[in-house]
Amino acid sequence: MISSRRILIAIGALSLLTACAQKPEWASKNAKLIADQNLTVRTRNDIPASKLKSNLADGKVTPVSSLPETELAPGVKARMYWGPGNLAAWLTLAPGAAIPLETLPAERIMVVMKGAIGQRLEGKYVTMRAVPRDEPDGLHGRMPKNEFVLLEKGAENGIQAGAGGAEIVEVYWPPRADYLAKAGAQKVPADIPVPKFPIAPTVAPGIVYDLNDVQFTELQPGANSRLIGGHGAQLSFLRMDPGMEFAAHLHPEEQLMCVLRGSMAELILDGSAPMKMGDLLYLPAPMVHGGKVGDRGCDVLDVFFPPRPDYMAKKLDREAAFQAVIPAEAKVEVFVDGAKKGPGLTFTEGPKWLNGKLYLSSMFFDQKWNGDPKKSATVEVDPDGTYRYIATGLQTNGLMPLGNGNLAVCDMFGHRVIEMTTKGRIVKTLAASFEGKPIDGPNDLVTDAKGGIYFTDPQFTPEAKKFQPGRSVYYLSPRGKLIRIIPPDDFAMPNGLFLSPDGTTLFINNTYDNESFWNVNSDKDNGVWAYDVNDDGTVRNGRQFARLVLTPEVADRKGRSSGADGMAIDENGGLYVATYMGVQVFNSKGEFLGIINTPTYPVSCCFGGDDMKTLFMVSYDKIYRIKTNVKGLKYGPK
Repeated sequence: MISSRRILIAIGALSLLTACAQKPEWASKNAKLIADQNLTVRTRNDIPASKLKSNLADGKVTPVSSLPETELAPGVKARMYWGPGNLAAWLTLAPGAAIPLETLPAERIMVVMKGAIGQRLEGKYVTMRAVPRDEPDGLHGRMPKNEFVLLEKGAENGIQAGAGGAEIVEVYWPPRADYLAKAGAQKVPADIPVPKFPIAPTVAPGIVYDLNDVQFTELQPGANSRLIGGHGAQLSFLRMDPGMEFAAHLHPEEQLMCVLRGSMAELILDGSAPMKMGDLLYLPAPMVHGGKVGDRGCDVLDVFFPPRPDYMAKKLDREAAFQAVIPAEAKVEVFVDGAKKGPGLTFTEGPKWLNGKLYLSSMFFDQKWNGDPKKSATVEVDPDGTYRYIATGLQTNGLMPLGNGNLAVCDMFGHRVIEMTTKGRIVKTLAASFEGKPIDGPNDLVTDAKGGIYFTDPQFTPEAKKFQPGRSVYYLSPRGKLIRIIPPDDFAMPNGLFLSPDGTTLFINNTYDNESFWNVNSDKDNGVWAYDVNDDGTVRNGRQFARLVLTPEVADRKGRSSGADGMAIDENGGLYVATYMGVQVFNSKGEFLGIINTPTYPVSCCFGGDDMKTLFMVSYDKIYRIKTNVKGLKYGPK
């Protein structure tokens, strides 16, 4: 027997359908699902009735390729789909094609998905681009770019495609009557309601932004979205982890869904339908739906009408947490361009701040990661960006200040950890062998308060046959005794490591995992792991501290490689991890706060500056920096 409470819930859900003159055929089934599963019903009374019907069937998966192609202008073709509140148009522009100047009859959010265009803004054409991500190698590591802009109703609009053509997606609120007519819409209402909604746009009109600078908002564990909102449209670029599930739910906003990558089984009412790249789905309010994501994950573009206040609240919470660390006005800037200035930088690594200067390694690699110590250097950088080599001929990697004012340095291809002065003179070898055999390739290191040194050895060295039985982590005691603290190959590739401010927790990240090109897989996957530190420097109680966001390219090949490399930590215990996605930021509890997006793949990072509030990020031949609201830990002489 159905309880009276569930009947009331079902009735409340059905009241959301009053915009329709007649209840849809799925309404009774929907009401029963809501009652039987005791689903939460969220209502709102500011959604106007509209006579405009979607060109997609309710709850039916439709390939975008099956939609008619409409010519909007010579060389400009569009496939369009819409609901009562929003219209989405995927446009393909031939090289040099143009949309003539016009006055926009509706609010428009436009995102460049491929190629480049000139967008008319304030009386001139401004170049907007989409740039694909490079597969990181020894020479290349460009990060992706997808520029977008919000234009309000009445704004001047015009588009000119670049020499290579372009693909863009436009979302209009309300749906453009002229586009609807060109697409063959039937019974287009003469007047579509344009009410005011209680949510402000997320961006300023007429300003070009990069989608990759928009912070992820966690909608639920495993589902993170870059949200863009206007007055009446909300775009959700949603990234869902492999295997995650959205439980059955409903909402009073209509949803236009397009799969951009990967696949999922979409729960629609009491059934399920497979969705893959290029599939569309119209979910009218308040249709029950959910989904299970495939083994490669799934990226979708959801368009909601009206903008969802629950999503906006989550977005504001996430942004507030991130901006407590990185000011809203802070921008990534190039501190040193090693391709244009000084003796040259190649693959920069291992930065640390000491006595008012930045020290780092410039490692030479070719495209296939073949190194060359003769072309590598250890580098000193002044506060004004002037830099010089202090040592050459060594393929050095991670560096760490010592209490005596010198540097502990990973001489990776030299199979040792050394002590070096800031003038580049090698004082002594600190560690070179374990159990009578050479260590392979020390990569990164951190010192503790006792003077001991932790370092990783991922065996990223040119020798085909390795000296040690596997990739591992070591501790060099203050008395010079070397012990292995992580069993060989427990990590597929242990790389960056750091200690908590109180020295009681050791953090270790994992660069590669579950890859055909790497001969070790582990249970560490795309995570940063934490270990309690014992008095003798050994560790215990290993657990995942933070889960790192993967790039879609890695997910597509079913890998679990985050590209995690160097790390930094602030005085509050917040962790900053250089990854393929950018510098991922976590608080002291391991909660994800956001990503610092750099133009190229960041290899490592450290705090520095007079107040220790500048985060320096090294990447190939560039050194970037950004101001923060927090202080980094200071190492070296007290």
